[in-house]
Amino acid sequence: MEHRWMRWAPAVVVPVAIAAAVIVAPLAAGASDLPVKSPADVLRLVAASDTRSFSGTVEQSSELGLPSRPSTSSSSTSDDASAANLLELALADHTAKVWVDGPTRVHVQVLDKLAERDAIRNGSDVWLYQSAKKQVAHATLPSRTAEPATPDATTLTPSAMAQRFLDAVDPSTSVTLGDPVRVADRDAYDLVLTPKTDATLVGSVSIAVDGKTGIPLKVSVLARGATTPAFEAGFTAFSTDKPDASLFSFTPPKGATVSEHKLPTRDGAAHPSAGHPKPTVTGSGWSTIVALPAGSAPASLTDDPPVAQLTQPVDGGRALSSSLVSVLVTPDGRVLAGAVPVSALQAAAAAPAR
Repeated sequence: MEHRWMRWAPAVVVPVAIAAAVIVAPLAAGASDLPVKSPADVLRLVAASDTRSFSGTVEQSSELGLPSRPSTSSSSTSDDASAANLLELALADHTAKVWVDGPTRVHVQVLDKLAERDAIRNGSDVWLYQSAKKQVAHATLPSRTAEPATPDATTLTPSAMAQRFLDAVDPSTSVTLGDPVRVADRDAYDLVLTPKTDATLVGSVSIAVDGKTGIPLKVSVLARGATTPAFEAGFTAFSTDKPDASLFSFTPPKGATVSEHKLPTRDGAAHPSAGHPKPTVTGSGWSTIVALPAGSAPASLTDDPPVAQLTQPVDGGRALSSSLVSVLVTPDGRVLAGAVPVSALQAAAAAPAR
């Protein structure tokens, strides 16, 4: 049962998590009355932000240069349909409603045509809901001493996504300011992160930082050599008013199928996922490559129709190549990924084990 949760949870997380795991184009400039600040000042503004409650509407768009997305049909198996739906969430444009009241009360609602997908955390309760299929998954988070290893719903906000990039700022990154911008009718600083290496697919990451609260309102990724964003997620409406408590309460709708699940903890204690292989990391900064050992990918993975449509055979395995990220699956079941060309993954896969 646990593996179903782990497969379904990304169906809500992926729309923003793909950017958080990979990286996002300069925003439209506009006049503002913002005080003049240096890049370091804006970094400190973000770090000092104490706004815990907010809400808004988030728009996601992506142009990753991938083949046409797979579509499901009546003859598709349930697993094929699940994979296709997950890929559709990752690659298509989406609108989501976001409500946050501190780190333990979060509600993200991804809006589909005549349907919705919700991720809700209310204290130790986590709910995932798909209205189209009338499916509900519920889990109780472990104690504070053992935080869950699965992504928290707060990772679905542009603010959390931006923080991932900001936390990774090091000497391999040039940090500058563009012209002030307007996002969700608010004045914001345009903080631009530019890799100093040409070994990455990423050209730059732009983060619109709210001038009053220090909250990142929009994140955009520009691929190297491109002039338009490959991925973008940001607020089109934003409020710092405290959301109503009812927004974090969830009761499964009548007729919905409800399943209970256990979440792995970060220390892996008392959970079967403790035996999952740990990734190895090579390279550094923007050219980092993450690899899972042999046997990590099921032998049938590359035969899955949605995966097969998005990958192509290459020397050393089968690869997914986009404008921002590459993934290589080798015949022995290793999985390598990074914001680097496929050739870099092939070289890493062929290198002698250390």
